[in-house]
Amino acid sequence: MGIFRVMNPPSQNGSNTFAHVAVADVSAEATELQLTYAERDHVLTNVNVWSPDGRRIVFDVRTSEDFNGTTIEEVEIASRRVRTLFEAANGAHCGVATYSPVGSWVAFILGPEHPSADWYYGMSRRRGVLVDARRPGSLVALDAMNYRPPFTPGALRGGSHVHVFSPDGLWVSFTYDDEVLERLGDVGADHDLNQRNVGVAVPAGPVSVARSHPRNHDGEYFSVIVTRTQNRPRPGSDEICRACEEGWVGADGYLRANGERQKHALAFQGLVVAPDGAKHAEIFIVDLPEDLTMPAEESLAGTERRYPRPPRGTTQRRLTFSSARQYPGVVAVPRHWIRSAPDGARIAFLMRDEQGIVQLFCVSPNGGEPKQLTHNPWPVASAFTWSPDGRWIAHAMDNSVFATDAMTGHSVRLTTRSADSAAPLPLACVFSPNGKQIAYLRKLDQAGQVHSQIFVVSLPERLTTPGDRVQR
Repeated sequence: MGIFRVMNPPSQNGSNTFAHVAVADVSAEATELQLTYAERDHVLTNVNVWSPDGRRIVFDVRTSEDFNGTTIEEVEIASRRVRTLFEAANGAHCGVATYSPVGSWVAFILGPEHPSADWYYGMSRRRGVLVDARRPGSLVALDAMNYRPPFTPGALRGGSHVHVFSPDGLWVSFTYDDEVLERLGDVGADHDLNQRNVGVAVPAGPVSVARSHPRNHDGEYFSVIVTRTQNRPRPGSDEICRACEEGWVGADGYLRANGERQKHALAFQGLVVAPDGAKHAEIFIVDLPEDLTMPAEESLAGTERRYPRPPRGTTQRRLTFSSARQYPGVVAVPRHWIRSAPDGARIAFLMRDEQGIVQLFCVSPNGGEPKQLTHNPWPVASAFTWSPDGRWIAHAMDNSVFATDAMTGHSVRLTTRSADSAAPLPLACVFSPNGKQIAYLRKLDQAGQVHSQIFVVSLPERLTTPGDRVQR
């Protein structure tokens, strides 16, 4: 079963805090492969970077300092051949690419073309677009944009970011910042503040908008905001001033406590105000109705002073309550997105344990006490993903790529521990569709220039055989 090492680092009081931890090292059996070599950066999104057949990985070419990439590309695993799917023009930049899990569409961010002194790339001035990988260059506008009245239901008024297809490939989630409210500023209490929220685009378009602003444009999907924030959340309440880092719950939703299936839901990080006035993130969930085009009491499109409101039938709930812990809240570093087990029964996130070490925790979408999954001596150091069968969670830790057993919490080292300068980057550890490989990034020194390159590691066959779990 590989080399098992029981970690016993002494605590400050001399006790063996982690004496119960077993870590398997199978790096001698796992196969690591470098896929890209060009002398430039390569960037992976934190999920859905694999084509549905597992033969290609999509990426962008931003540097770590700025949103300055101009192409969306993919690399073929077998040949390591790279091809361009889209190239931005007219001063625009692009990035953060994700594949549909069931088709050939790739979603990504596109910044403004012909940027100007008063309209350049920013969180509230970016949009979602699609390209068909079978027809490179074939751009489709995902979301319509409407920056000046009259506002249009189904259109956004700001920037969408990190577009992720639902497991059935039909809906697309994203985070959102509102340009209309951003221009009003933070002064005064007579308008909603521009606070990040979570949105969903559904194939109920196309949506056409008036040309009341030179940057308005039509879109193929119907887009709505599904979370709700407050300008000034009450301390100790479930109100939030930010919603972000969302993830779809379950490959087919989840089972509610009453046994009914909730088909579509998103878990996300919501920023709350603790009773002592401190802010921290907690896990929330929003249950979505099957028809997202129906307004509730307020406008889906928003007004000049009010945020777009969620559709009728959306329900936002808080799942975790960690204010009383020694280290409250979901951690901000490493930045990570909430990820659900494929069966929807558990939602995973990162939080510090009582020793201050970042560990994997899980909570039910129906609420209840979170369970600590890992008890490792090293902090989880990256975003993470579940294997398609729900058996493993891939992440970086201790300068290696690990797979953690999702039932026992035992972690398996898949790559040899590297030097700090070449450690797996925190951006992504993404399982392939067949659960046999993990994609990630390393920075390498090439002739005095350091660039991020794409790697994959193949799990030993026995770790992907049904019924074979790591045992101490």
